[in-house]
Amino acid sequence: MLSVVIPTLNAAAHLPATLAALGDAPDEVLVVDGGSTDGTRQAAAAHGARVLLAPRGRGGQLATGVAAATQPWLLLLHADTRLGPAWAAAATTHMREAPDRAAYFRFALDSDDRRARRLERLVAWRCRALALPYGDQGLLLHRDLLYAVGGIRPLPLMEDVDLARRLGRHRLIGLDIPATTSAAKWQRDGWYRRSARNLACLALYLAGLPPRLIARLY
Repeated sequence: MLSVVIPTLNAAAHLPATLAALGDAPDEVLVVDGGSTDGTRQAAAAHGARVLLAPRGRGGQLATGVAAATQPWLLLLHADTRLGPAWAAAATTHMREAPDRAAYFRFALDSDDRRARRLERLVAWRCRALALPYGDQGLLLHRDLLYAVGGIRPLPLMEDVDLARRLGRHRLIGLDIPATTSAAKWQRDGWYRRSARNLACLALYLAGLPPRLIARLY
């Protein structure tokens, strides 16, 4: 009953682990590539994923994957996010018990740095207080629900925030299963600098700045 859709761009370093963590639970995995030059498509094919091509931009790539998916349930997942071992059981329970709601997983980072734990707590607060899970937490929802709220808009950035806001708090459920994302961006850019940049992007989006302009800052 489940199609997993993963947008990629030069994700060869992380994608194999992401696909391996899915195991045999999904009925199909669609990797929608936005023009990688590093072997991402070959890695996806080697793990049995169906590879599609789309113009660069996560919103458009996700929309392409959803349109091609054959199953009624969809899991939208980032290429550098590994779901915990119990994810399939939690997803099955959610699909059975809450078909009219979307589910997201618990944000975690693959770093032992204390700043990673602080960031995880801040993300948990954001989800509780603002009902704004991001794409690196995964999103599990029925196709009918996705279409009912207008589908995925072809935005270059903030497509996850856009979709979460249209779903609204009453149609979002958090699952206590880790979605462990690579901490490479924070380690490369600096923990505080990367977090501040992400927060600035969110503030600019909520203030009405077009995502194509925000993408330049990101």
